[in-house]
Parts: sequence; structure tokens; C-alpha cells
Amino acid sequence: MKNFTLGEFEEVVMLTVGVLYDSAYGVSIKMEIEQRLNRTVSVGALQIALKRLEDKGYLKSREGEGTEERAGRPKKYFQITALGKRAIEHSRAQREALWKAIPKAALHPKIVGR
Repeated sequence: MKNFTLGEFEEVVMLTVGVLYDSAYGVSIKMEIEQRLNRTVSVGALQIALKRLEDKGYLKSREGEGTEERAGRPKKYFQITALGKRAIEHSRAQREALWKAIPKAALHPKIVGR
């Protein structure tokens, strides 16, 4: 079976591409992560993650139309592939299994020394 392990930032990027669906391109992904998760995202880190996810076959990209504001350069839009869907489902299942394995007492620790 293929190893579907995603890093935390890769998972966030993949999920954000899903949230944005047809409008997932670099700037929109960066802004969505920053707004939803209240965390700063560097353009370089995002571009590296997008390239890595595309190389793994989890994302595919297409070029949109060039615009004047971008000096004629097209936006690069991203979409989750079938393999990418399996990867994020695998990640979700792993996290859910860990949550279910935590004993209730572990999440409600007693205060020691009182």
C-alpha cells in the first residue's frame, strides 16, 4: 500500500485547496489559511508545499487566463486528485483513531497537590 503520510502543513494546504475548490491558487490559498487558522504563511513555504504535493500526485494544476494586473501572467489553479483525496482521507482516519484511543481521564487530568 502506498504511504499516504502528509506533513501538518501539507495537510492544511490540501484541505484549503478543497475549501477553495475552483478558486484555489497561490494567493487565495495563502489568504484562506491565514484567515481561517490565524497563522502567517510565507509565499515560499506555500510554493514549496504546492510543488511537493503536485509531485506526489496529490494535486494537479492548470493555468487560468492572464490578467493585466499580473502583467499577462496566468494564475496557476490547483485541484485535489483522486490520489490526493485518498491521502487526506488516510490522514483524517489516522487522527480520528488517535483521538478515539485517548482515555477520557487523559483529557480531564486531576489537579495534583490540592
